Amino acid sequence: MSADSRIEAITQRIVEQSRPFREPYLDRVRAAAEKGVHRSVLSCGNLAHGFAVCSPSDKEALAGDRVPNLGIITSYNDMLSAHQPFETYPELIRQAAREAGGVAQVAGGVPAMCDGVTQGQPGMELSLFSRDLIAMAAAVGLSHNMFDAVVFLGVCDKIVPGLTIAALTFGHLPAVFIPAGPMTSGLPNDEKARVRQLYAEGKVGRAELLEAESKSYHGPGTCTFYGTANSNQMLMEIMGFHMPGASFINPGTPLREALTKESAKRALAITAQGNEFTPAGEMIDERSIVNGVVGLHATGGSTNHTLHLIAMARAAGIVLTWKDISDLSDIVPLIARVYPNGLADVNHFHAAGGMGFLIKELLKDGMLHDDVRTVYGQGLSAYTIDPKLGDNGAVLREPSPAHSHDPRILANIDAPFQKTGGLKMLTGNLGSAVIKISAVKPERHVIEAPAKVFHDQLELNEAFKNGELTGDFVAVVRFQGPKANGMPELHKLTTILGILQDRGQRVALLTDGRMSGASGKVPAAIHVTPEAVDGGAIARIVNGDIIRLDAVAGTLNVLVDEATLSVRPIPSVDLEANAFGMGRELFAPFRAVAGPADRGASVLFN
Repeated sequence: MSADSRIEAITQRIVEQSRPFREPYLDRVRAAAEKGVHRSVLSCGNLAHGFAVCSPSDKEALAGDRVPNLGIITSYNDMLSAHQPFETYPELIRQAAREAGGVAQVAGGVPAMCDGVTQGQPGMELSLFSRDLIAMAAAVGLSHNMFDAVVFLGVCDKIVPGLTIAALTFGHLPAVFIPAGPMTSGLPNDEKARVRQLYAEGKVGRAELLEAESKSYHGPGTCTFYGTANSNQMLMEIMGFHMPGASFINPGTPLREALTKESAKRALAITAQGNEFTPAGEMIDERSIVNGVVGLHATGGSTNHTLHLIAMARAAGIVLTWKDISDLSDIVPLIARVYPNGLADVNHFHAAGGMGFLIKELLKDGMLHDDVRTVYGQGLSAYTIDPKLGDNGAVLREPSPAHSHDPRILANIDAPFQKTGGLKMLTGNLGSAVIKISAVKPERHVIEAPAKVFHDQLELNEAFKNGELTGDFVAVVRFQGPKANGMPELHKLTTILGILQDRGQRVALLTDGRMSGASGKVPAAIHVTPEAVDGGAIARIVNGDIIRLDAVAGTLNVLVDEATLSVRPIPSVDLEANAFGMGRELFAPFRAVAGPADRGASVLFN
């Protein structure tokens, strides 16, 4: 199946703008691959250190180049629900490797922080930069030069993008991503949101709020709403880094274990020592990146990926821009409704047909490139399946259903929930920004209202408590960009602005910070660039200025003449409080060199 001509045209544009970077990248990948099995270049002393704790049989195998060695990069910790299941994965993977005639070793661990724990806390200011730190930490593990392929164990917000950057930096090695899966469904997400709103209004206490949150986040696995963590899993599957059907199988199930072992064996099967060599850097190309963006739009995925996908692509020498993402949004229909874009969670999405049905429908309409390479060894059509557990304990893949099991959650492409995707770029005299509109009602896609200016989300929270947020307004929350304070998510604003909107006020958010995959029903122009600390026009807005946010036309403007706006002084804001505590002082070099949001807010690719 060939892709729609409009998809092809945008893909070709990406190919052309990437050429100066992609071709040298591929030259480096191929040169590294041509060196052969890399343990052969290690001295005896190097190698002895590398397998000192291995069993005698594994030492014998690794002493030569007869068997492949599989590196494991893990984000395991037992505080975070999404990563706790990884505790047992290394032994499963070692077992699978032995069964396949190979060896597996844990090459290294990477940090995994949870935005759910750090929301509104100082630690959130480390969150975005942890993505690039994770890539660096994975590189340290892989720098030992002991491995023929790698499996990456990661799930959540910055972890998978960081691991992807690492996988593509070591693009001469095959790479398979192994997820842990979502936790089973608990308290419905809309009920959790209702209790949060009641708490914000002072109608229930902390005990009731904690009870609701604990019933929602209640066991091992990923949070069940469709935020960045689950958008990550969708991306890894639709881009071909997962085995087909791997994304949304619950932890602790026989099928989850079978998929984990199968993934390890497949990684060993696609090394340079076999006949299906699939180095990650050649497997992922411009078509794979476009497929990822299409999946993001079709599912109403996380706004964070307007940062992460750009950085991930750049690691492979591919230049992806907000314009590319926005232009694809105008073509790709929204065919999934998962909270916060609907009432269902990801378990309901999977039960409705999940990734297999989603990919089948997008391929049917030419929205995806089928002719891509994947770790499975076939085009994307091979992912149009429903995973089951076979009688022999192995993974069985049945064809995806012809129709959605629940069209309220997952629609056939000829009857989409909306004709365009969930993410758009905005441009105007305030610079560039991103907006997620998949959960925003059409009558709120255009907001024109006076500005109320704040310099952090706590100020806005206090104004709400004091009853100062009356009438229609656009909340301007600035000095929240990567250089100012690491670009934290401003998720606490979701509930407050939602309450005001429910009261009948027309409200919106304008910020150079992030809003996350939980962005919901309130129109929010986020990731504004240039950011305030870089002298962006957002820094020159004053209370009462009329802001016009038009998600239909794709524009974002302050209705002040250019002559007046350009001579306004930029306010002096003391950011010293953001420089220390909870490790923030260690990240000062990251803040100093961070690139702008429209280039991924990265310290690696500016």
